[in-house]
Amino acid sequence: MGLILWLIIGGLAGWIAGNVMRGGGFGIFGNIGVGIVGAVLGGLLFRLIGLASTGIIGSLVTATVGAVVLLWIVAKLRKG
Repeated sequence: MGLILWLIIGGLAGWIAGNVMRGGGFGIFGNIGVGIVGAVLGGLLFRLIGLASTGIIGSLVTATVGAVVLLWIVAKLRKG
């Protein structure tokens, strides 16, 4: 996957996760960061439960799920 596509998927995943978890995005760079870290976390989680994702849509779903989990963890740590 090319770098540009990777950044676009990361940005979209971060934006979607931001809207799901707190009602707004984090700006372009924040969305990309959350999406990229979410993609790594989502990939690990999906591998642990035996799921595989392929293609652009699979990558977007994996990154979005990972980003939502990441934002949930951050919210729990801030409250704690």
